Amino acid sequence: MIAPLGLSVGQTILAAPGADIVVGNCLPLRSIPVGTTVHNIELRPARAASSREAPGPGPDPGQGRKVRPPAPPFGEVRLVLTECRATIGQVGNIDYANVSVGKAGRSRWLGKRPMVRGVAMNPVDHPHGGGEGRLGRSAPGDALGQFRRRGTRPATARGRIAS
Repeated sequence: MIAPLGLSVGQTILAAPGADIVVGNCLPLRSIPVGTTVHNIELRPARAASSREAPGPGPDPGQGRKVRPPAPPFGEVRLVLTECRATIGQVGNIDYANVSVGKAGRSRWLGKRPMVRGVAMNPVDHPHGGGEGRLGRSAPGDALGQFRRRGTRPATARGRIAS
């Protein structure tokens, strides 16, 4: 469970369709009033929640059995069935992103391993590895050697779509 902001020690939380609209309770989207702040939204009924944060006003009534949950910060919009559940409240630990690591080595204490650039590796380890200096490939690739760069010209300019 992701602890919501305002949840106190010893507070009882419920996960039922008839639960009260109280911080920490989990209930279906059809039971949540419009304008309620929710998080931890299920995208498919009876499955684990995969949309962890959804700040802002609550779900908007959709068409029929579907409802539009609040827009996440990255601007994605989805239609979700009203049988899907969500947790009331905002995700806690708001200042997590503002914590300063403070000194060299502390991120290793927190279990984060260093990220090594592909050009600093050997050819056997990464497609960008090897070579003298920075000579080599012009287009970026991934660890499997596939080029991931796409053109910027419209499809009609490349002659793929007949107009």
